[in-house]
Amino acid sequence: MRKLIFVLLFACTQVAVAGDFGQKHLVFTVDLNDRSDDQFHVTVSLKKSLDPENNIFQFAATAPGTYQTMDIGRFVNNFKAYDKKGNELEVEKLSVNQYKLISPEKVRNITYNIQETWDTQLDGPTVYWMCGTSIEDDHVLINGQAVFGYFSEMQGQPFTINLVYPDTWKVGTALNTDGKRNYFADSYDHAVDSPILLGRLTKASSKFNNTTVDIYTYSKTDKIKSKDLMESMTEMLESANAFMNGMPVDRYTFLFHFEDQSWGAWEHSYSSEYIFQEAEYTEEFASSITSTAAHEFFHVVTPLNIHSEIIENFNFVEPVPSQHLWLYEGVTEWASDLMQLRYDLISLQEFLARVREKLQIMEYYNSDLSLVDLALNSYTEEGNKEYGNIYMKGAVIATLLDIRLLELSKGTYGLRELINDLAQDYGPSRAFDEEAFFEEVVTRTYPEVAEFIDRYIKGTEELPIEEYFAKIGIEYIPSQITEQMVASSGWELSLDEDQQVYFRNVSEEMISLGLQENDYLVAYNGTEVTLANIREVYRGFKELPAGSKYSIGVKRGEEKLTLDLEVLSMPLELKYQFAVDQDPEKQGFKLREAWLENMGAEESEEADEE
Repeated sequence: MRKLIFVLLFACTQVAVAGDFGQKHLVFTVDLNDRSDDQFHVTVSLKKSLDPENNIFQFAATAPGTYQTMDIGRFVNNFKAYDKKGNELEVEKLSVNQYKLISPEKVRNITYNIQETWDTQLDGPTVYWMCGTSIEDDHVLINGQAVFGYFSEMQGQPFTINLVYPDTWKVGTALNTDGKRNYFADSYDHAVDSPILLGRLTKASSKFNNTTVDIYTYSKTDKIKSKDLMESMTEMLESANAFMNGMPVDRYTFLFHFEDQSWGAWEHSYSSEYIFQEAEYTEEFASSITSTAAHEFFHVVTPLNIHSEIIENFNFVEPVPSQHLWLYEGVTEWASDLMQLRYDLISLQEFLARVREKLQIMEYYNSDLSLVDLALNSYTEEGNKEYGNIYMKGAVIATLLDIRLLELSKGTYGLRELINDLAQDYGPSRAFDEEAFFEEVVTRTYPEVAEFIDRYIKGTEELPIEEYFAKIGIEYIPSQITEQMVASSGWELSLDEDQQVYFRNVSEEMISLGLQENDYLVAYNGTEVTLANIREVYRGFKELPAGSKYSIGVKRGEEKLTLDLEVLSMPLELKYQFAVDQDPEKQGFKLREAWLENMGAEESEEADEE
């Protein structure tokens, strides 16, 4: 997932006694014909009385797959409750995310306004764009946890979402519908798990074996169409079908939003949502989108079909981390790359280049944190800074675990086979034991895997990259200094949890010129640096030859400084290089052949365009 307008939204929610409520009693009506302000206007209408235990109306503190605290209640104002005659009832605000209904048995309507998240600046954590809400004249993005709440003890109750919108609009969502603008959620979790994109969209559909795939796309100036995305992604989806021995879902929906900025994607059980900057639809652009989609799509395995009870019984009130984030994100990232390699969507050299890139990015993170540490601290301020490493270190360790399993099984059983077996034995409605899962992995595989888990997933030992890649006939060269002189910045850039750009790995040469570790970058050659233009600024800087002069504005605590710096000239260092041995007689060649194939994979059927 990664890292925006205006909506007027009416929600009529009808609720009754826990266990007696259903979709006909709990209805969120969202009126999107009036998009005149920056808030969703929500009305919760109850056709049955609440029980005393239903007296808390809860807004989400977080949401599955985000690994961040959101505190959506910050965006709520004017929260009120009424009886059936329209008389206002007493309400007490308990916390940022909770409102107490003093007389729940009398409540028939609740109203509140909730600001859209993309354009609203509030104190506290920034809600990732792909996890937020957006309303504009020609489209709307709804993420359930950023609009709706639920009554205490009623998180698992089903309800209906009735959407009112212009007749020319299309609606993209994985929710089932009756064709009359009513959409059905089995629970609050299901609504949060099913984002809705509607407006001036294009649509394309295709069939992969027994799985229907829909793509809905909003493109600001119509440069990108759903049919083009489907054509680009067809090979990936066919490969995924074979890699997973058949897709474990009967339908899947891709929601694409192309406008002014790129933030990434958010995975869901039966859909995924993407926020990217609109661009010309080139082959390179399509390849980038497909690669990201491959990662998000593989989440139909983890965590949809393989997850612990912490994920299944999600706590929207207080974030509770799972130590198996390495499985949900790291293994998913590994699978998305290996799947593309095994079905010739990328070459072996491109796969190794992706491993190299992950190793490079890992330098930015704290190597003293294990994958379990990263998971258990993911909701903390410090953990949020390190969270991105779960995709990098997690995927590299998954690659090594795959090689180790293939070695132990003499090329007959790898990580892909383990994941598919786990998915078969568990599934969407059966969770694994959070504390016993590592032991189960060992039981299902080999005793030696326990040592691997202890050293590299639970522990922080240096990864045996050279040793393990040698097992499949690939030489790994960590570092090589050449005689070639190249331009060098003498520093690196990173983002903190508030998405502010700061310097790290500052060289001695730059320190002598006044730059310090953790200085914030605020200007470059007199131009203010923002999250929106940092890529362009950095791209321009990288084109400067050695010896070029430039100035930067930095913030150091409360102090703002202007520094005059110079592009350095340094010997080129080649890091994280791989060399593939093509001699079939050499050690590792045979195991590499097994590594490049799916064991027991069935041929996938061609996808039929609808």
